[in-house]
Amino acid sequence: MAKENTSTRAGRGPVHDSSYKLLYSHVAMVSDLLQGFIPGTWINELDLATLEKCNGSYISDDLRDRADDLIWRVRWGRDWLYVYLLLEFQSTIDRWMAVRIQTYLGLLYQDLIRTQQLSQAGLLPPVFPIVLYNGADPWNAAGTLDDLIEPAPPMLGEYRPQQAYFLIDEQRVAEQGNLPQRNLSAALFRLEASRTPAEVLTILHALVEWLVAPEQTGLRRAFTVWLNRVFLPKRLPGVEFESLTDLHEVHDMLSNRVESWTDQWKREGLKQGLEQGLEQGLEQGLEQGLEQGLEQGRQETRHLLARQARHRFGPAIAAQAEPLLAAIVDPLQLQHLGDALLACPDSTAWLRALRQARSTPTAGDGRP
Repeated sequence: MAKENTSTRAGRGPVHDSSYKLLYSHVAMVSDLLQGFIPGTWINELDLATLEKCNGSYISDDLRDRADDLIWRVRWGRDWLYVYLLLEFQSTIDRWMAVRIQTYLGLLYQDLIRTQQLSQAGLLPPVFPIVLYNGADPWNAAGTLDDLIEPAPPMLGEYRPQQAYFLIDEQRVAEQGNLPQRNLSAALFRLEASRTPAEVLTILHALVEWLVAPEQTGLRRAFTVWLNRVFLPKRLPGVEFESLTDLHEVHDMLSNRVESWTDQWKREGLKQGLEQGLEQGLEQGLEQGLEQGLEQGRQETRHLLARQARHRFGPAIAAQAEPLLAAIVDPLQLQHLGDALLACPDSTAWLRALRQARSTPTAGDGRP
């Protein structure tokens, strides 16, 4: 089967956004999102069997051209309720999200007026705006437009816009646990937050069992596209994956490669951990004093090295390594030791590398 190098697509760019849009273009994903993650009993009043994606004449060109949002509608009694789902995968948090939401809803309402998509009483339908965020940092943008406007004389209070939105911060939701069972959106969030290949295989096995009906072929394909083009390249950059076409094939391929996959995952995790540890230390050094920040970065890097040594060679070797690591102060030496930990054939070679690094003078250490 032809291989496709997808490593360059692993970022938070158009492929990630379009793959999520493909997933949430399926009724089952939106239904499970509403039932599993929206609080309140009012959700039970919605006729989820009537969920339909708005397209064509329902949405103006301004909205249809947007790549990161979806509009659904669902029956609420005799009238429609609209669900505006905005998919947010930027590397930085948009502090002006409430402004964007108000702008988009204004465009939607203008289009509904133009196309006469009004309630039986001739009024505009209610809209529930949801921001589905999947960034690494916790969301901290203002929750309402009012919070983004300077104080004004009391008499202007009634003219202040109050636009709000409902946030689903995937990473934090998954970390908190207690996600609903047999829920497709919850499975997606669990995959995003997974830490080991075993977790991924467990979730994929459940998805394969849930999505067996012929009418779910499209959704199986959507999960396969996301796994092939986004999830796996992000977890294993530089690795080529077969261009698989079905969720069963992805599950079987990963099951057969679980040992090598686990080893590769650990290597990538160690490299990222070392880089993050040094980066965090340098950032804090700028804020709190260079030496204090560097020391914290060194401590975090030593901790990561000791933990990885324990995973690879056992607790006894990790215990011997800790005092040797504590004596090394050069961040570059610590980074090189991370590479050595991956390359050393056995624990003896690893300890030898540690002792050699400890005895090698570095700039500024005061030794002749």
